[in-house]
Amino acid sequence: MVQLYNLHPFGSQRVVPCKQEPAHFCCGRDVLFVASTAASCRVEVFAVRDQGRCDPLGSFATLGPVLRMAHSEAGDYLVTIEEKSKATFLRAYTNWRCMSAGSSRVCVRMVGHKMEESYSETLKEQMSIVEMALSDPPLCISCCPVNGDLLVGCTNKLVMFCLKYLVINQNLTVLDFERSLILHIDNFIPAEVAFCARHIAVTTELDVLILKLELVQQSADRTEQCAHRVSTLEKSVDVGPSTRTLQLELDEFIICQKPVELLGEESKLCEIPITLESTELPTEDTKHFQVQYLLFRHFTPDQSPFGFCEETKLHSVQLLPIYQTAQEETENKRELLSLFCFFSLPHVGYLYSVGKSVELISTYQYSEKSVQAVLTPQFLHVITSENLQCFTVRCSAVAARDEDPYIDTTVKACPPVALDVCTLRMQLFIGPRAICHFKNHIILLTKADTEDITERRKPTRRMLSRKADSIKSRTNSESEPGWNLYIINTVSTVQLYREMVDYSKTYETVKTESCIHLLSEAHLLVRAAIMDPSFLKSDEKEELQRAFRESCAFLGDRYSRFDTKDYHLALPYYRMSGLSMTEVLKRLVAEGDEIQTYEKGFIFYLTHSLNEDLNEELSKESANKVLQIFYLADPVQLPHILCSPCMRNICPLTAVKYLQKVEKTMPSVVLTLTKAFMALKMGDLMMYEHEMDSYKETILACGFIGEPKLLRQRKEGIVIPTEFAVHLKETQPGLLVAATVALHENSKIELEEADTFFKMLCHNSENAIPQLLVDFWEALLVVCSQEEILQELLLRVTSQYVWRISKQQLPETKPLKTTEDLINSCSHFGLIFPWVTSIMSVGSPSDKDYCEDISKLQSLLCSQSINIDSALPVLAPLTEAGNVGLTIHVLCNTRLGKYEEAIDELLKRCPNAAVLYAQHELKDDSRAVWWNKLLPELCKRTRLTGNDCPILISSLKETLSVVGMELELRDFLSLLPEDGTAAFFLPHLLHCSQRKLLT
Repeated sequence: MVQLYNLHPFGSQRVVPCKQEPAHFCCGRDVLFVASTAASCRVEVFAVRDQGRCDPLGSFATLGPVLRMAHSEAGDYLVTIEEKSKATFLRAYTNWRCMSAGSSRVCVRMVGHKMEESYSETLKEQMSIVEMALSDPPLCISCCPVNGDLLVGCTNKLVMFCLKYLVINQNLTVLDFERSLILHIDNFIPAEVAFCARHIAVTTELDVLILKLELVQQSADRTEQCAHRVSTLEKSVDVGPSTRTLQLELDEFIICQKPVELLGEESKLCEIPITLESTELPTEDTKHFQVQYLLFRHFTPDQSPFGFCEETKLHSVQLLPIYQTAQEETENKRELLSLFCFFSLPHVGYLYSVGKSVELISTYQYSEKSVQAVLTPQFLHVITSENLQCFTVRCSAVAARDEDPYIDTTVKACPPVALDVCTLRMQLFIGPRAICHFKNHIILLTKADTEDITERRKPTRRMLSRKADSIKSRTNSESEPGWNLYIINTVSTVQLYREMVDYSKTYETVKTESCIHLLSEAHLLVRAAIMDPSFLKSDEKEELQRAFRESCAFLGDRYSRFDTKDYHLALPYYRMSGLSMTEVLKRLVAEGDEIQTYEKGFIFYLTHSLNEDLNEELSKESANKVLQIFYLADPVQLPHILCSPCMRNICPLTAVKYLQKVEKTMPSVVLTLTKAFMALKMGDLMMYEHEMDSYKETILACGFIGEPKLLRQRKEGIVIPTEFAVHLKETQPGLLVAATVALHENSKIELEEADTFFKMLCHNSENAIPQLLVDFWEALLVVCSQEEILQELLLRVTSQYVWRISKQQLPETKPLKTTEDLINSCSHFGLIFPWVTSIMSVGSPSDKDYCEDISKLQSLLCSQSINIDSALPVLAPLTEAGNVGLTIHVLCNTRLGKYEEAIDELLKRCPNAAVLYAQHELKDDSRAVWWNKLLPELCKRTRLTGNDCPILISSLKETLSVVGMELELRDFLSLLPEDGTAAFFLPHLLHCSQRKLLT
């Protein structure tokens, strides 16, 4: 792996025209603040223009020399730690931009000072200095880039000031601060602190501690206590003895603590006690926090690759936020996505992700002792005694996965987080002392030692070329050290991306991994630029999007051409590139090269692309080339490739020749079916029949499971029947239905897809149901085991039977199965009851035209499978339709247990079936209906009709025989009517009494 690429991320350089020697500097939204050394006690402000040009905006005096300074983008204020008379002061400079308009008025006030209205009207035109009193001297400061809150590090404590926006009137809003929280940390002297989105990173000389302030719900009692006490001390963490203290064990031995790294929940074991003190005045909106430990790391003085080093100290702690990728409709809202923490030892830098998880992402080894480092979403810039070094970072790779945890799929990908870091550039400078970063600029302070001044005046190539219009205006004595403040313009993302791509070509044939590595760096560079909140307004927006797609294409090329373990990444990168398959083939396949070899990545891409339902159709030449590629590289895939919608333009004769060659060594049912498919395309029916006769029909039906595209393909998401399916419909509809059932049972086609398939196959409208689809439903009922699908199928076939009977509509083709076939093969079709047959025997002649649908419907209702409650609305159109409706109505009442209503209906419309019904249905618990319902009804109806209805009389006799056998003589006698003819009932009474005597 190449560690130093020697690219050119640094472009032009200009000298910042400072009047005094800089001591500290920092960047604002579009400005540069430079604090001079102790001699002048001033801060100069420069506007940063295009290409790093600096124009003076003005300057303002400070109370004393500036020890630390920071700018907050939120609120646009500058905060400083200043020293005067051996005392330190914390000050915030707000509304400083009025200086550029020529105003020299300054207002100094204490934090929280209430401004009178007459006094505040002048605030629009004057700079305000807010002084923040502290009980201990401030040591370090940090502004939150998200909300502008301020964190101050003091001995044994961290103090948080919340940024407030005070609305004076509709034309004036001023900034103020409120001291809201103090974190007490025993025996802890912070050297540097970083603050972002309630995350705190604080370092001492050898310790790093990262915390998160979590909002907690407070109980009513707790809130009441807070109202009575201004300072609320939360319970300290129970810590036990400190593990950070060096212990003396006897006079002869000094036992030093080992390096420690604790992540996540384990970081609580660091035994650093933290106590929270709320200093806000309690209100309903008062926020209450608790501390969550994220990371603790302890280093030792000898933790250096160069051996023991007494000057081992941590420096450059930073928290870097990355925001959610902006969308056009939400470009004004920045949502925090990921957070990163960087800190460094003299020879090693560490980058952690502390957002959704806490983990070490990268470790940076420096070639020499570092002075300071600054982290950006795209690079890590480090200064040493002689170099400005530029390293790659992995922040965008982490953020991409935070934004989309499923990014590493066959659809999309991102270079791995664990990708090796590399140095893009080591630029020589004399005496780099301090560095900061601003948009696409690096501000660098250099200060040469006295002996270097003479050498620096000689012509040298160690510096970047200066612009002619940036000559420094200051007097440089022979004795004082030479210093310069440079603003270095980093090249545009697209320009550096192009250089990376060009540079990667030098490794194409020699170092595969180095080539892919550099292309991955280029991809991450562009991805980081696209994730930047300013991307939507960037002049490079279109260029960056093109570069992103192009980088994906280049990575797809490399993973396709090189023999790498990650060859499968060719597929997602090509998809992200937006290239069509034809365009990819042109990139990778050399014309006229018959002996070209194809790597696994290319075959993987082609296989997946062809097996998916793409709308792209390859030309005849491209399709034949793909056929040749697979014959050479993966002949087993040939049948599947030929069935792809992309290969519609393939020459079938050429395809058959290749298939015949493969069949000699690897015969299969799928290959035979594919040959038959190609024979159909050629119109060779003799060859087609020969291939189809090679296997039994059941084996052929199962063969379609291996390649469903032989029967159906998709175009723009719609299922389309193939020529093969159309031919089977005409010649072997049974095989077609059996094959579709096999596909459904093997999850190769959904029920709704099958509906569309058969409707399109039979050219039916969306609402019309072809008989072949009903045949499929009936066949599926035989094998289906899923209750939900089963009930759906039962309702569908029931609905179709009812529609045909009620509309007197005959099926357009002969059904594949008769009622008898279904009863014999499917448990969901039951034997038709005798009483149903009896009713139908006296039916109208027209019913006989639809007897198959009628008998199938009755057979379904005679089984126990269908849910009768769900079927009632479907059956409604038939309930009044003659004898068919009568059977349906009575069958439904019977399934619902409404026997008496069923008997009433039969006696009213078909009395000769009443006894048959009773004999079949009135059993067990429903036996009493014989004498409680049927006997009284028959007696009543016979009395009304007299001897004119022999059917009723015979039914009554049969009923009396059954009742006489079931009841005791006394009970039987009590049921007989008092006005009946004794001679009619006497034989039944005599039979009942004789049965009693016999028992």
